[in-house]
Amino acid sequence: MVIKKLLFPTKFQELAFNALECLLDMKKIGLEEIVLAHVIDREEVGFVPYGGYLKEEEIRMREEAQIRFEDWQKALVKRGLRSKIRIEVGNPIPEVLRIADEEGVDLIVAGRKNRSNLEKAHIGSHTLELMRHSSLPVLICKYMVQYERQGERVTQVNEHPFRRPLLATDWSPNSRKALTLAASFKGLAEKILVAHVIEAKICKGCDASEVERLKKESNERLAAYCRELEQQGLAAEAHLYSGPSVPALIDLSREQKATMIIMGTTGKDRFREFWLGSVSHRVAEFSELPVLLVP
Repeated sequence: MVIKKLLFPTKFQELAFNALECLLDMKKIGLEEIVLAHVIDREEVGFVPYGGYLKEEEIRMREEAQIRFEDWQKALVKRGLRSKIRIEVGNPIPEVLRIADEEGVDLIVAGRKNRSNLEKAHIGSHTLELMRHSSLPVLICKYMVQYERQGERVTQVNEHPFRRPLLATDWSPNSRKALTLAASFKGLAEKILVAHVIEAKICKGCDASEVERLKKESNERLAAYCRELEQQGLAAEAHLYSGPSVPALIDLSREQKATMIIMGTTGKDRFREFWLGSVSHRVAEFSELPVLLVP
């Protein structure tokens, strides 16, 4: 799986262009074109009491977005990348998904590019909705985040997300898809960290021999994943962890100085996922790192 074309929707938040720039190295692994998209929320120009549809406001917003995108395109041309501009009016998430389908992109980039306070969650409701409904891989960008670690305020800039990605696997078919995508990072990633977490609740009640069997089986599978990556010319390193999946993966990513987390995600059991959140979605929500979700 090679990412040749990506969709970059933006509301022109602070550092949005910086977030785009940190993805341009993907040209080394096959990226050819970027679709720059801005969706004007229909509520911003929709019918208002005694005012009707704000057509002039829509035209103004379109012109502003066009000017900003044309400036961005100059940087893309210098990097040898093609680009296309899409400016639409409508409900943001359905419009982004429609643009992605019409343009035939391989990846959607989403998420707040600048997290400027210490809210616990690093993504908003629109990004969560996009993650739940996209049939394409979604990269939650997180160019700059601020969070508390061991009582200290930390500001982190994720400038090189593909340098040291952590591939979190649960051995599902979607994890295999994530492995295939990670393998396409040859020439960009210095090393792929391959990780599996044995849930503490699975071990609860198991005798020592059963726990050892789980560890042995997990280590063998991790080794097999690493061999696949190494056969394709990538350095790989296995990591086995135990504990609650979400905090364990976040802790491991910090300990190993990962620059991104890659996970497969499934659309099954959407009702339960909506209320409780899948592991992959909760990692995307609470990790300070960019997270690449592969459905």
